Amino acid sequence: MKFPASAVVAAAILCVVPSTYSFAPATTTITRTTRTTTTRVSQDYSNTISPLQAVSVSAMNVPAVASVPKVAQRWRKSTKQLVTLGPASSTKEMIETLFLAGADVFRLNFSHGSQEQKKELLMTIREIEEKYSHPIGILGDLQGPKLRVGEFSSPDGEYLEKGQEFTFDLDEAKGDTTRVQLPHPEIIKASEVGHTLMVDDGKVRLTVTETGDDYLKCRVEVSGKISNRKGVNTPDSILKISPLTPKDRSDLDYMLKIGVDWVALSFVQRPEDIEEIREIIDSKTEPGGFKPCVMAKIEKPSCFDDDHLERLVDLCDGIMVARGDLGVECAPEDVPILQKTIIDECRKQGKPVVVATQMLESMIESPTPTRAEASDVATAIYDGADAIMLSAESAAGDYPEESVAMQQRIINRVEGDPHYRRYLDSIIQVNKKTPTDAMIVAARQISQTIDAKGIVTFSLTGSTVRRASQKRPPVPIMALCPFKETARQLVMSWGVYPDLPNAASYGYVVDDEEVLDYDEAIVERATDDLDLVLRNACRAALKKGLVSDPDDLLVVTAGLPFGTPGAANLIRVVPAAGPSCWDGTCRVE
Repeated sequence: MKFPASAVVAAAILCVVPSTYSFAPATTTITRTTRTTTTRVSQDYSNTISPLQAVSVSAMNVPAVASVPKVAQRWRKSTKQLVTLGPASSTKEMIETLFLAGADVFRLNFSHGSQEQKKELLMTIREIEEKYSHPIGILGDLQGPKLRVGEFSSPDGEYLEKGQEFTFDLDEAKGDTTRVQLPHPEIIKASEVGHTLMVDDGKVRLTVTETGDDYLKCRVEVSGKISNRKGVNTPDSILKISPLTPKDRSDLDYMLKIGVDWVALSFVQRPEDIEEIREIIDSKTEPGGFKPCVMAKIEKPSCFDDDHLERLVDLCDGIMVARGDLGVECAPEDVPILQKTIIDECRKQGKPVVVATQMLESMIESPTPTRAEASDVATAIYDGADAIMLSAESAAGDYPEESVAMQQRIINRVEGDPHYRRYLDSIIQVNKKTPTDAMIVAARQISQTIDAKGIVTFSLTGSTVRRASQKRPPVPIMALCPFKETARQLVMSWGVYPDLPNAASYGYVVDDEEVLDYDEAIVERATDDLDLVLRNACRAALKKGLVSDPDDLLVVTAGLPFGTPGAANLIRVVPAAGPSCWDGTCRVE
């Protein structure tokens, strides 16, 4: 996709606009001293100025220093937090509370509730995003196929004894102690003698002893009660079914219409499943339009067959370690190993990876987690996961705010541990022989050498930013993007904080009324002004609290000519006060 240079520079101009920011003091006095004169400018930044006013300010040769926010850890952590919304967190007040407590991305679980409810939540999130001038990612999670047994004559079901024979078949008659319907012929067709079937999240386990065209005879290995519509897992079989049910296809259409940033695909068995959803998204997206990123949920053992995992990571935009179903179909002692294997592969390929399920399970009913849960969360962070997720804890628990805050406390504690940096650096990254990789490696090294406060990257599609995140630099990555969709998708990546102007839209507009218009954006013509772009980088870093002193240094990467996706061919080191303040005379009082 080719973007006009005028649009990129206009976006950079828009980034100059300081936002109304809840953590920031209203007034800053900037003093610039030269050999002959002293110029003092006092500016109230509590109100947003227009892009044209911003340009006039830069023309006055005033250092690009805005009001310094009161720095909170909310903006300084590298590991991101993915929070599920539900009955306990559906109000605007609670969603805003969870955002301020640390949530970076919100998950809309389409397994529960109506599509209209999900749209209301999305619109609420966008309002909060605009209020805080900070992009918020939204992930829509598809339900996927649900494999279940039929019904029993007894409403309470039947208890199966260990060693007894039990049959699954296609007969619609209600079940008893010897048989029950399994309305999934694909399971019967794919099962072989010796394969395992698990019912009700593995509470009842059976081994196939005989197969037929319309039945499976099994031996009960683990006894337990089996009742109406309980779920069935098939860890040994690859089922020839699509991961997208008719409900999922309807939900996917709806997600594309309302504009989610990520789509999570459940029941992924093989790489072809990712190709299927990609084709659907491509066919329903207008040429040149933004497409949501695709996240594959790894919850089936077949994902680890042959080179499936490597291909899955390559085909998708991100991975979720769905430890709930993965823990049912795999031995419990294997799950920690598989989690590390997935994270390592994602880091190798530079794809965001989320660790999910039962991270703070006890906080559904308790205001504090168990020590084992805290260790579990810390382990995922030490492994180098991009994000950690909350499910029922935030969606239906009694303590949604406390669970998000606890995750952030663990993140801050782990990331402040010297062991954490050693663990991150222990994975050797193979650099691609590309200009982008060369620039990112150089920027990382420079930031360490000069003790920079951050790396600022200008990016159109986000590819350069993701490469920077893959290298796990020791300083935050500020991503300045001219497109709100790209900025929201980048929120999922480790260490990345995109900047979103107060208007909540990169519309490149010319006055304050039109700046809020999503649909009728007007491109403002501008010339390539690298000096202006560098000043915008300084202002954005100051707004997020990455810098607090005019002498703080930033490493800035960009690509010339502007408007060339994937081009990274420029590195500049600039002081926080702006590129023209190397003499050390710019001060913030």
